Amino acid sequence: MLFRARTGTFLTFVLAGLLCGVWVARMPALAGKFHTDKGEVGIVVLVWGLGALVAMQGLRAVMSRFGSRAVLRIALPLASVTAVGVALAPSYGMLLAAVALFGMAFGVTDIAMNAQASVVEQAYRRPVLSSMHAGWCVGAMSGGLFGFATAKAGLGFTGAVLAAALVTLPLGLALGRTYLADPPAAAATAGGRRAKLPAAVYLIGALAFIAFMAEGSIADWSGLLLNDELGASEAVAALGYPIFQLAMLAGRIAGDRIRMLVGTRRLLTGAGIGTALGMTIVVAAPSVPVAIAGFFVTGLVVCTVVPTTLSLAGTTAPGQPAAAVAQVGAMGYGGLLLGPVLVGFLADATSLRFGVGVVVVLALLIAAGARFVPLGPAGEFGAEAAVPAQRTRESEALAA
Repeated sequence: MLFRARTGTFLTFVLAGLLCGVWVARMPALAGKFHTDKGEVGIVVLVWGLGALVAMQGLRAVMSRFGSRAVLRIALPLASVTAVGVALAPSYGMLLAAVALFGMAFGVTDIAMNAQASVVEQAYRRPVLSSMHAGWCVGAMSGGLFGFATAKAGLGFTGAVLAAALVTLPLGLALGRTYLADPPAAAATAGGRRAKLPAAVYLIGALAFIAFMAEGSIADWSGLLLNDELGASEAVAALGYPIFQLAMLAGRIAGDRIRMLVGTRRLLTGAGIGTALGMTIVVAAPSVPVAIAGFFVTGLVVCTVVPTTLSLAGTTAPGQPAAAVAQVGAMGYGGLLLGPVLVGFLADATSLRFGVGVVVVLALLIAAGARFVPLGPAGEFGAEAAVPAQRTRESEALAA
């Protein structure tokens, strides 16, 4: 049962990543379809994020009442249905309306699947959230490669997104049977009353906000940076995102073990510094291959930040893991909303290189903020947990 739930949750991340990967990889085609400039593309991303945030406003109470399993069973198929509307939108105005609905469904799916992953992680009693997010990378990379293939074949934005939606809908419905029920302690808060979360949840949420800003900016603007600034074709530009996701996949497969080895704070600090270095390569790149290499380096190190913050959220509020993940996720989505829009307006005012360069600053903030991240007893792994454990053994030896 536990392995089935882990596999089902992993595949849920894959499907969500696939939907997002196709959407992001074909962003240049979307701009071409509606003849939009960078600012208007930024508005599309803004509306998508606003839709997600609006849907999340009451999500914490809903998650506490019904649990991640019930919410996810509805949200994942609904994300596929609303993606059909995005694909078929006949005008820019209709596109904005469709993107808002897609953002609402996708945002709820994202939070619910992370809450379900936290339930699985607690059942395993060891970190698994980073490996779950590896599923997102598999899906996003597959979606990006599908975007590359459809661009190479001359298929437009409409056909690419529609095909992805039709593939993910039946699979999303089937996965609903694999999810675990939330712990009974979480159900005890379900009387419609909004339970108070520890302050530590909001501190973790602040770091998630910055991390989502950085990751979202890279995801949404990588294709246009390669296409507009470095002269790559649409097909080659579509490769930037899947290569970024390939690196994230490699990093997330090893992320849980690395966290156990070096500890949570050292992991986050190293990820922040490494991301800043990788994005410096991207911003200063003289050619397409160098920029793509920079995206690979960035993906390899930034990949552990988001799953680590969500993992901490699920263990910092005992009895309320789904609500805590929903809160941190909602704060993170604020960054996901603000980051790409900020890059878009900076790009219009200066250049896309300068706009994307804001990620370097965000990454350094992650490194600086890692020392302030609160670690509850369940959130201490590896190096951080080893010190008190060693002191306990020494005390027992002296007492004997």
